[in-house]
Amino acid sequence: MPQFDYEIGEAKERDPNQTKEFSPLPRAEYECIVIDTKIKETKAGTGQYIEVTLQVVDGPAAGRRLWDRLNISNPSKKAEEIAKEQLDRLCAAVGLTHKMQQTEQLHDIPILVSVDIDRKDETRNRIESYSKLGGGKSSKPAPSVAAKKPWER
Repeated sequence: MPQFDYEIGEAKERDPNQTKEFSPLPRAEYECIVIDTKIKETKAGTGQYIEVTLQVVDGPAAGRRLWDRLNISNPSKKAEEIAKEQLDRLCAAVGLTHKMQQTEQLHDIPILVSVDIDRKDETRNRIESYSKLGGGKSSKPAPSVAAKKPWER
């Protein structure tokens, strides 16, 4: 049996007034790792998506989690195309260049994730892009873009 010395009562009591922070992260680039991936059916049952769970690993937001949903099979071919472009960027960021056989190949490799506030729900984040981690410091605010985005009219 393993030996383990522990004095009961060493743990600090948690302040009941202290709450966890669940507000969206500010628009910026964050160093993250993929910690979980699941292939799920859409609510309508007409397709599938990969749910990607990421965790920030550096800076003041370290430990916070982000999620992305990539519609890999969808009646909307445009939704599929967008998801596959995003999946290609994620694969490139983790160093996969030919073929992904298991979503676990995306896990535990530090990458740079560009994050914004969701335009439909300001209480949530959305992933703009993935890129290879390349020597720069993470958690830098993303540059402000004055030009309209393609979905804005």
